[in-house]
Amino acid sequence: MILEAAYLTVAPARGNDFEAAFRQASAVIAASPGYLGHELQRCLEIPGRYLLLVRWERLEDHTVGFRGSPGYQEWKALLHHFYDPFPTVEHFARVHMEASGVRPGMS
Repeated sequence: MILEAAYLTVAPARGNDFEAAFRQASAVIAASPGYLGHELQRCLEIPGRYLLLVRWERLEDHTVGFRGSPGYQEWKALLHHFYDPFPTVEHFARVHMEASGVRPGMS
């Protein structure tokens, strides 16, 4: 599983419009092959800052499949005009830890 992470910056006055458009865009990304789930989080400290997390089966499901699809053009039309600056997108793979008696998320 691959985790896509993107910080999204939206003018605070446009937050409600962005969230409404994102609800609509959610159906678009959810229909993409290799999509496993997503969530959008609103930052509590910085108005207009969001964190988008998307889970994909493989990196290529996002970078080639979704970005090369007609659905991406719809996603882009719904959302890209809200971003300033345009977000940086990064992809992460889980680091598997050996059993050490430490609970996940604890150090």
